[in-house]
Amino acid sequence: MNLHQLNTEARAGHVNELNLIAIEGGDYLLEARVNGRAQPLADSQGKRLRVRSVEEARELLKPLPMMSMNLLHWSVQDEMCGMGQHPEEDLKVPISPRSAW
Repeated sequence: MNLHQLNTEARAGHVNELNLIAIEGGDYLLEARVNGRAQPLADSQGKRLRVRSVEEARELLKPLPMMSMNLLHWSVQDEMCGMGQHPEEDLKVPISPRSAW
């Protein structure tokens, strides 16, 4: 899904939420939940859309309608030594799609 398609789906009311997923190296990926299904956002070359910060994501999404947005960090418990068996819990924090500055 590209930004134009996201805009169309958002205006139609089909976007449940938008997730900004933190990945290694300080980058973030954008994923829309459309009608309950995950739809990764792609750039103009069809590759996964990466942004460097929450503010860069907000700037990119500024022209689009307001949507529920979350910052998502995957669980790191499975990578930690000696943690034993714990249920995997991702961190999902609601954030404002518009800058607080």
